[in-house]
Amino acid sequence: MAFVPQILKIRRSGGRDLSYPMLSLYLGGVLLWLGYGLMIRAQAIILANAAASLLVATCIMLKWASERSPGATRQASPALEENPEL
Repeated sequence: MAFVPQILKIRRSGGRDLSYPMLSLYLGGVLLWLGYGLMIRAQAIILANAAASLLVATCIMLKWASERSPGATRQASPALEENPEL
């Protein structure tokens, strides 16, 4: 459930603050826990990690979609804004 506010933020302002490596590592860890829960048939572990994996996958998809949307713009680097001669 911790990713619900993150999903709302991505929908509002895009996923520029999140990195794909962090989301991928988190998803990988959650999927490993899900696999472990399936192996030992622990319903609580299965449900919690299935929900977490869906939320993290949703974050990844929303970040990807926000970057591909026509309105997405990249911010200029601060050094270029301060010194236009560069």
